[in-house]
Amino acid sequence: MVNKNKHLINLFFAFFLIVQCSQLFAQEKPKKSNRLSRELGIAEPNDTLNKEKRAKITDYLIISSENDTTYVDTTLTIRKEYKFNYLRKDNFGLMPFSNMGQTYNNLTYNFENTSLMPSFGARAKHFFYMEIEDINYYRVPTPLTELFFKTAFEQGQQTDAFFTVNTSPQYNFSIAYKGLRSLGKYQNILSSSGNFRFTSNYATKNNRYQARGHIVTQDLLNQENGGLQDDDVKYFESGDPEFLDRSIFTVNFENAESMLRAKRFHLDHTYHIIKRKDSLSKNKLNIGHIISFEDKYYQFDQTASNTYFGTSFKNVVKDRATLENFYNQLHVNYSNNIMGDLQFNISNNNYNYGYDKLVELNGNRITNRLKGNIFSAGGKYHKQYKGFELKGELGVNVSGSFDGNFLKGTATFKLNEDIAASASINHSSKAPNYNTLLYQSNYIEYNWQNSFNNIETQQLAFNLKYKNLANITVDLNTITDYVYFKKDETSLQVKPFQNNATITYLRAKFENEIKFGKFALNNTVLYQNMQDNNNVLNVPELTTRNTLYFSSNLFKKAMYLQTGITFNYFTKYYMNAYNPLLAEFYVQTDREFGNFPRLDFFLNAKIRQTRLYFKAEHFNSSFTGYNYYSAPNYPYRDFTIRFGLVWNFFL
Repeated sequence: MVNKNKHLINLFFAFFLIVQCSQLFAQEKPKKSNRLSRELGIAEPNDTLNKEKRAKITDYLIISSENDTTYVDTTLTIRKEYKFNYLRKDNFGLMPFSNMGQTYNNLTYNFENTSLMPSFGARAKHFFYMEIEDINYYRVPTPLTELFFKTAFEQGQQTDAFFTVNTSPQYNFSIAYKGLRSLGKYQNILSSSGNFRFTSNYATKNNRYQARGHIVTQDLLNQENGGLQDDDVKYFESGDPEFLDRSIFTVNFENAESMLRAKRFHLDHTYHIIKRKDSLSKNKLNIGHIISFEDKYYQFDQTASNTYFGTSFKNVVKDRATLENFYNQLHVNYSNNIMGDLQFNISNNNYNYGYDKLVELNGNRITNRLKGNIFSAGGKYHKQYKGFELKGELGVNVSGSFDGNFLKGTATFKLNEDIAASASINHSSKAPNYNTLLYQSNYIEYNWQNSFNNIETQQLAFNLKYKNLANITVDLNTITDYVYFKKDETSLQVKPFQNNATITYLRAKFENEIKFGKFALNNTVLYQNMQDNNNVLNVPELTTRNTLYFSSNLFKKAMYLQTGITFNYFTKYYMNAYNPLLAEFYVQTDREFGNFPRLDFFLNAKIRQTRLYFKAEHFNSSFTGYNYYSAPNYPYRDFTIRFGLVWNFFL
């Protein structure tokens, strides 16, 4: 069934792309005029008579998968400094590994969930994986290009090149590629990745029909060394100059690598049956369809098996887990001035997860596939009145092998431009990840088939924001039947388990920025309290990031400079360990990690549309103690100097 769907979806998207691309070539070439600018009322760059009508930065629109719209931002702020990393997003609450593109250890967890299906697994590889909600669409008056560059560790670099153009007011496409190659400081720890994105955004002239689609291909490769051998940990912590060359350390293995590879075809299109008559009227009715096909696999290769993972069936290890998921949703949306926005939807997930081989243990055969169809129903609601805004969303699986449901509601009150408050509630019941339910490996102890209960979560959250002086978020979570990885006491190998008690988890996050002249102090402080008798979910009690920085225009405002020091810290706790075979973190309660400061000095500048970044990372590493780890046996980065840039072109 899935193979037939794969052929159908490939044909469908090929047809869609041909139709969309025909928009590109079918346009009449305007004479010395930009057609989009003309219809938007934006003057041409050569139009000296109407300079005030030229395209502004606010005309370069970015549209999210949820249809939220913003515009290209070329400013240099402390938030841009926080986002200048491999993820290109603020990574507060994540502990990076020593090499770029390796993985992150979680210092905090968000249990808000609106998914009805199990996740694939190999979650340590998915920090760098671009989901549907990570893909944006665009509408621009002139072609736009963005180039991102950042140095890596030892050989290699990170780049992200992006281009988008409107070939007409109705059609936009974008193409982008994010690539990384970084050798790293330790043996067998190379990272190499590529994320290709193509997006298409089309609307008819009367805007009755709108379509947005994307094609994404991703391959994330990591050499895996299993961390330092236990005997070498004391040499790392000694700080002996003989061992400052990290390549001399003995790692657990040097012959393994992991790969997450995937492709996705996604189309979201809508037809408006009743359109709004004017900007004040909201009476409208439309039908929409979302179709998405994703094909991914996670593979672990090892040229010779290693007792680190126990005994094996064969000497050469080649484990591969695959998932094919074909998703369809049909939704009806109705809006008017009194009721607000209302949606009803029905959807289908056709899934096929598993392996190409059969495994028999102790006379019992483990199935090699989990596949079937899930039919779901759901709805959304949105109403805005003056300073109040209400949002609601729900979904439930009505048939199929996996039960699941969720309910989410949010109420927001905006007193004025400076003060806003919100409260939200979220309930979720979802099956655990596929790799906890079924796993097969060449290593004997890494074969299982489980029938776990759904993970039940409830979250109550509050947020209060006053300008930049205070942004306070508090959420209280209860988690029942939590599924986690831990070493089995008998085999001493990592396996999934289900917690038999309820976990209570409180988070309180405070953000603010205090300015005094050209100086500013930006603070982010996170307090966490975990009530968990079994210690299966561990987080640091306190995590903080504080940045003291200076900003000023120089050279008659030809350059904007920003420089400062960032302090990162978290208290000791039982940090999760990393298992490269599963690409999962697992619970350990043998040793606490943390309580080490990380100081970064940065010097950033903006010249026209170019932002330049220079950073001395962890410059205190040599004088505050060699006790810094990203996970047990995985040291964090030593002092290093790195630089990069982000460059925008507006043609």
